[in-house]
Amino acid sequence: MTDQSAGASEDSERTEGRRSSPLKSPRVRLALLVGAILILVVGFLWYSDYERRGKYMQSTDNAYVSAESVVVAPKIAGYAERVLVTENQTVRQGQPLAELDPREYRAQTQQITSQIEAATATGETTRSQIAEQQAAIAQAQAQLDAARAEASFAAQQVARYQPLAASGAEPRERLAQLQTQARQARERAEAAQAGLLAAQRRVGTLGAQVRQAQSQADAARAQLAAARVNVESTLLRAAIDGRVGDLAIRVGQFVQPGTRLMTLVPVDRLFIEANFKETQLGLMRVGQPVSIEIDALPGIELTGRVASFAPGTGAQFSVLPPQNATGNFTKIVQRVPVRIAIDAPPEVRRLLIPGMSVQVTVDTRSAAGDLDRIRRAAGRER
Repeated sequence: MTDQSAGASEDSERTEGRRSSPLKSPRVRLALLVGAILILVVGFLWYSDYERRGKYMQSTDNAYVSAESVVVAPKIAGYAERVLVTENQTVRQGQPLAELDPREYRAQTQQITSQIEAATATGETTRSQIAEQQAAIAQAQAQLDAARAEASFAAQQVARYQPLAASGAEPRERLAQLQTQARQARERAEAAQAGLLAAQRRVGTLGAQVRQAQSQADAARAQLAAARVNVESTLLRAAIDGRVGDLAIRVGQFVQPGTRLMTLVPVDRLFIEANFKETQLGLMRVGQPVSIEIDALPGIELTGRVASFAPGTGAQFSVLPPQNATGNFTKIVQRVPVRIAIDAPPEVRRLLIPGMSVQVTVDTRSAAGDLDRIRRAAGRER
C-alpha cells in the first residue's frame, strides 16, 4: 500500500508539473509579453492612423462608370432608306448615321415653291393694275377739271343773263335754259368728283391685295424653310463624338418622331456616379481627391476628384418619390449621387465602359475642421 501511495503521489506531482509548466517557463512569459506589446503597438498605430486619416476616408461600392449619352431619334416620320453605321462603331460629330426616305418632303418643298411663285405672280399682276389705275386716276382728274370748268362757265352765264332777264332785255326762257345747263354742269362735276374718288380708293384696294399676296408669299417662304429643315432632317447626323450603341434601326423600318434609333456614348468623357449615404457627406467637398478601384481592372488604382453633388437624394428624383407624411414612417438612410471626375490616361479610358462597377474612397481631410466651425456658428446664432 505504501508503494502504491508513493507511486500515485509521484504521478500527481508529474501531472501538476505538466499543467503549470507553460506559464512558469520564462520563454513563454517573454513570448506573451512580446505578443501583448505587439498587439498594443499595432492597436496604437491603427488608432493613430484612424484618427489622423482613416475616419476621414469615405468609401462606397454603390458607384458606376457613367457617361452623358445622347439618344439619336428622328424629328420626322418616314421609312429608313439607309443605315450608315454599325453596332459599336466609333463616329465623329456631324457624321451621317442613317437616312430616311426624303421623297415626300422634297415634294412638299416643290409644292410650297410653286405657292411662292403663284403669290409673287399675283403681287406683280396687282402692281400692274395699280399702274393702270394711276392712269385712270389721271383721266378722272382731267374729266373733273373739265366738268368744273364747264360748271363755272354755266354759272357765269346764268349770272350775266339774270339781270338782263329781270329788265326784260332777254327772254326768261333763255335764263331758264342757262340755269338748267348750269345745274347739269354741276351734276357732271359732282359725278366726275365721285369717279375720281372711286379711282383713288381702287388704288388702296389694289395695294391691300399686293400686301396680301406678299404676306402669302412670306408665309409660303416660312413653310418652305420648315420643309427644307424636314428634308435635311431625313439625314440623321451624330451630335457628338462617341460610339454607337443600342442600334435599333433597320432598312425599311418605319420610324415615328422621337423613336429611339441608337445611342451615342462619349467614351472619352466618362465620369463616375457614386451614391454615398447622407451620413458620409458632412465633410465631403468639391475638389477633394478620390481613390478609384474598378472591378474590371483588379489591382489598378486610379485617381479622381469630386466634381459635383446632386441637388437631391436619389429617392427625390424617382418616378414615385416617397411621401413620408402618409401612413407609417420608417426612417431609411438616403443616398445622394456624387459625380466624380476620372484622372486616367487614354490607355485606361479606352477600357472603361459605362455601367462598370466601381469602388471609390474620398479623402475628406481637407474639410476636417468644418464641422467644428459650423457648430460654433450655430451656437452663436442661438
